Amino acid sequence: MSTADRLIESTRELLWERGYTGTSPRAIQERAGAGQGSMYHHFTGKPDLALAAIRRTADDLRAKAEAQLGGPGTPAERITAYLRRERDVLKGCPIGRLTQDPDVMADPVLRAPIEETFAWLRNRLAEVLAEEDRPEATAAALVAVLQGGYVLARAAGSTDPFDQAITGIIELLKR
Repeated sequence: MSTADRLIESTRELLWERGYTGTSPRAIQERAGAGQGSMYHHFTGKPDLALAAIRRTADDLRAKAEAQLGGPGTPAERITAYLRRERDVLKGCPIGRLTQDPDVMADPVLRAPIEETFAWLRNRLAEVLAEEDRPEATAAALVAVLQGGYVLARAAGSTDPFDQAITGIIELLKR
């Protein structure tokens, strides 16, 4: 893995664990095994590196979602596969967690890939649901339940609330 990739991957991990404010350039460099000169050779600073990390995380989230949503089966089966895929629930959504970071939300450049990812997810779910004449509102509800499930699980320190939220929305989809 190149130095730039190590820096991006380290930043992705730290953003997920600590958020933007809690992620220092020094922590990124230490985790990546890279020096300050290497970091500033590849990136203009923390915001530039964070943007690369957020974009990579967003691309990863989209690819994982598309693997289930574009796969075989009925719309309900594909959405169920997406909702039930393996996740680190107690860590929360790596994109959704960034919405709780005031520095990220205050910066339109850092916020943009987050907005784009959630818009893509709502639209992609709406496309799948449209195969059965389901409205866009259902897609928005699916994203809200998924993100809310992460919050409830983190608050409880247990995956049970997430699992219950997902089971509930799947039961509603089947009706």
